Amino acid sequence: MKNIVIIGAGGFGREVKMLIDQINLVEKKFNLLGFYDDNISIGTQVNGYPVLGGVNDLMIYNNEISVVISIADPKIKFQIHKSLKINSNISFPTLIHPNVLIGTDSVLIGEGCIICASNIITVNISIGNFVILNLFCTTGHDTVIGDYCSFMPSVNISGEVVIEDLVYVGTGAKIINLLKIGNSTIIGAGAVVSKTLPEKCTAVGIPAKPIKFHE
Repeated sequence: MKNIVIIGAGGFGREVKMLIDQINLVEKKFNLLGFYDDNISIGTQVNGYPVLGGVNDLMIYNNEISVVISIADPKIKFQIHKSLKINSNISFPTLIHPNVLIGTDSVLIGEGCIICASNIITVNISIGNFVILNLFCTTGHDTVIGDYCSFMPSVNISGEVVIEDLVYVGTGAKIINLLKIGNSTIIGAGAVVSKTLPEKCTAVGIPAKPIKFHE
């Protein structure tokens, strides 16, 4: 069993703890040591496990440790990984719930991903590093997802969609086939994306339209 810690002790961090529990019920892979969170005092108990410190404490961690970044915000996720990857003792496993349905034809999934229960990932799909696919998401054929993207529960991605890095998609959003979503774009909850979206925009509505642009 590999020692593992969770960055983020909020709601999603607690759900990731549950995900690790479910993985271990099928095959005992991970020994959870606790959480790291900059906003919660060291020693605080979270669902039976202690907060062990903040992100900076992991930067100087001297033993081999697996780390899962349970932060939905793509930019924060990127910054945390950038800080920690200099520590050669740290590895970033991909966690996949045992009931996830994944096709056997050309599905590639990078490191540090979190794929929650009841996802469906079909065929000829490429998923980058540090991607979160929350509960009940579907990813259709020939889709490409970049690094650090986060998809909240019940997002539906149709086939042949290209999603660039650092994209955030809110709960229940739908992305129609043959579209491209630009780098660092935010898609609001419940949106229906029927046209390609540019980078660094926030898009909402049915159909989804950019309402503002950001850095």
